[in-house]
Amino acid sequence: MTYDDHRAAADIATAAGRLLLEVRAQGLAGDELKAAGDARSEEYIAAALASAFPGDAVLSEEAADDRARLTSPRVWIIDPLDGTREFSEVDRADWAVHVALVEQGELVAGAVALPAQGLTLSTAEPPPPAPARDRIRLLVSRTRPTEHATALAAALDADLAPMGSAGAKVAAVIQGEADVYAHTGGQYEWDSAAPVAVANAAGLHTSRFDGSPLRYNQSNPWMPDLLVCRPDLASKVLAAIQELAP
Repeated sequence: MTYDDHRAAADIATAAGRLLLEVRAQGLAGDELKAAGDARSEEYIAAALASAFPGDAVLSEEAADDRARLTSPRVWIIDPLDGTREFSEVDRADWAVHVALVEQGELVAGAVALPAQGLTLSTAEPPPPAPARDRIRLLVSRTRPTEHATALAAALDADLAPMGSAGAKVAAVIQGEADVYAHTGGQYEWDSAAPVAVANAAGLHTSRFDGSPLRYNQSNPWMPDLLVCRPDLASKVLAAIQELAP
C-alpha cells in the first residue's frame, strides 16, 4: 500500500517520542540519560524509514553524513532528540522529535512531536492560524540568550519568552503561544527542517534573516540564521533585523 509521507512523518515522530518517554522513565540521569535518548530514538527512526522508504536518503544529527543524499530525489532530515538538555531535566516539556522530508531541495512533509506535552504537530493536519496578541512575544534560548535577541525585543517592543529546543520554540509560534522566533548564531538543518515544514503548512512566515528562502539538503547543512513568525509581523521583524545588522 502507499504510505503517505505526511502521515509517515507524524507516525514515526510520535512513536519515537513514546520511546523517549520510556527511556526517561528508566531512572537514568545526566549524560547517561541524554546518550540513551539520542541512541534509542535514532535507532527507531532509522529503522522505520528504512522499512517504509528503502530508496530514500537520510540526514540525521546522530548518524554519519552519507553524501549520496545530495543526488537523491528524496531525503529525510531528522533530529531524533531536539533539546537533549531539556530531555534530561525530567520536569521539562520543551524538547522534541523532528522528522521532515525534502524533495528536490524543497520541504514537502514534516512532523514535530512534543512527547512530554502529548502533542504532535504535522503537515498531515496543519494547525489553523492563531489569533494575534496585544504584545509581541519573542522566543529566546533559556540557557544561551543572545544580545541580538535582547536588542530585537527592544526594537519590536516585545516581551522575551525563554524556552528550550528549537522545535519547541517553533511549535510555540505555530500554536500562538509566541509570535517570533529569530535565531542567530547558527543551527544545522535537522534543527529546523521539520518545524519549518509544519510552520509553512500552518501559514507562518519562514526565512533567512535577509528574507531569502530556507534551503535544505545542502552540501553544508549549517544554517547561519532562521526566522519564523506570524506573517503579519514579517515585514516589521525583517526591517528590525536589518537595522540591527552590523
